[in-house]
Amino acid sequence: MTADPGRLAELARLFLKLGLIGFGGPAAHIAMMEEEVVARRRWLSREHFLDLVGATNLIPGPNSTEMAIHVGYLRSGWAGLLIAGLCFIFPAVLITTGFAWAYVNFGTLPQVVPFLFGIKPALIAIILAAVWRLGRTAAKDFPLLGLGCAVAVASLLGFNEIAVLVLGGVTGMLWRSRAGPLAALAWMSASATGSAAAAAGGAGAAGATVSLAKLGLFFLKVGAVLYGSGYVLVAFLEGGLVRDYGWLTEAQLMDAIAIGQLTPGPVLSTATFVGYVLAGVPGAALATAGIFLPSFLFVAALSLVLPRLRRSRWMAAFFDAVNMSSVALMAAVTVKLSVATLTSWPAWAIALAAAAAGLRWKLNATWLVLAGAVIGRVLWAWT
Repeated sequence: MTADPGRLAELARLFLKLGLIGFGGPAAHIAMMEEEVVARRRWLSREHFLDLVGATNLIPGPNSTEMAIHVGYLRSGWAGLLIAGLCFIFPAVLITTGFAWAYVNFGTLPQVVPFLFGIKPALIAIILAAVWRLGRTAAKDFPLLGLGCAVAVASLLGFNEIAVLVLGGVTGMLWRSRAGPLAALAWMSASATGSAAAAAGGAGAAGATVSLAKLGLFFLKVGAVLYGSGYVLVAFLEGGLVRDYGWLTEAQLMDAIAIGQLTPGPVLSTATFVGYVLAGVPGAALATAGIFLPSFLFVAALSLVLPRLRRSRWMAAFFDAVNMSSVALMAAVTVKLSVATLTSWPAWAIALAAAAAGLRWKLNATWLVLAGAVIGRVLWAWT
């Protein structure tokens, strides 16, 4: 596929914008991408977009970053793959580096909580709209709809999201292909077990000598095996950098997590903050490259085989079920975020107004985020 300069420029503009306004984690990012590349620009069909969502949920790495990389590849080949991925990551890395510099030199975090107070309810409305649109496409029949409901309930009950996703995919494949309902029920009976991941706390003593080689390899390893939500990164950082190497204290780890929450774009930009705190600009560059590089490699490999997999009857049924399960996980995230976020009347007011503007008047997610930030700052005093 020949890279068209006009398409590359369009990809760069779009994903730089999404990287700048992409607060709220992977579910919000994917919702914004769906609006931009499916609803507005029609670069992909909703079915194809769902296939990509399901596929990225099955490989390690940050899902929303991998979605950006996938879209770039489909739009403009290998050059598009690099442009879309790097442009989506770059704003978060740049902002995080600035925060890390301020943190190292002044020991304080930026006061942006009032703005986030308004952005988070707006993001709930954005995710809800995407769940509605994608769900209508994914729920091709009542068995798939029932599967989605079961996955959402399992997620809300605390079952591991990757285990639930794979279980949903295999169950749907057996149900919808030749094996039939009895085989699917047998599989569900044999496989319905849950797992919970917990990170142990410990007191680390920062100040140990930091090896740049070890730092880069540590984040490369994390990027290659990190499944599920970007928040799983916290467990890896606590176990590796606090307990094993003693490079960070618990307090520094919590500050790094806070920065990941305050910045737009991928949550994994937390690695940039950690790298800068430990080893300045070289550390930030190595940590960032290490944690994101595997995603580019995984997506490049997956892009070569995904179309062939879809042509298989068994794999088509599997992807239909995984797609429905992915939408169900997004719905569960929406419920969890709503419980944590909508705790006051200003938050409810912003969420309802954003939902009306997005669903009824089709207002772009960019304006919803910006309006939410401004209104949140104004209403902060009433919380």
